Amino acid sequence: MFSLVVQMEVRPDRREEFLAGMAANAEASVRDEPGCLRFDVCSVDADAHRFVLYELYADAAAFAAHKASPHFAAWRAIAEEVLVGQVNTPGRLLVTHTAEESA
Repeated sequence: MFSLVVQMEVRPDRREEFLAGMAANAEASVRDEPGCLRFDVCSVDADAHRFVLYELYADAAAFAAHKASPHFAAWRAIAEEVLVGQVNTPGRLLVTHTAEESA
C-alpha cells in the first residue's frame, strides 16, 4: 500500500478556510476513490496553524488517480491561498495495528 504523510502550515487568518477545504477533499477522497483507503487530518497541539495528514492508498496508481480528481483540483486552488508551506513524505505501509484487530 502507498502511504503519504503531509505536514502543512496554514496562514493564521485562513485556518477555517483550510479546515473546510481539507475536510471536503478528505471526505470526497474516501467516498469517491476506491483506491483511497484512509485520509486523516490531524492538528498539532503546540501550533494551531500546523497540520499533519495521513493518507493511505491501495497503490501508487490510486494516489495518481487521487491527484487527477476534481476534488483534489478544487483543494489545490484553496491551498494556493491558505498554505504557507507543505512537506510531502511518500512511503509504503509495512505494519499496521488497529483497535479492531486487538479486540
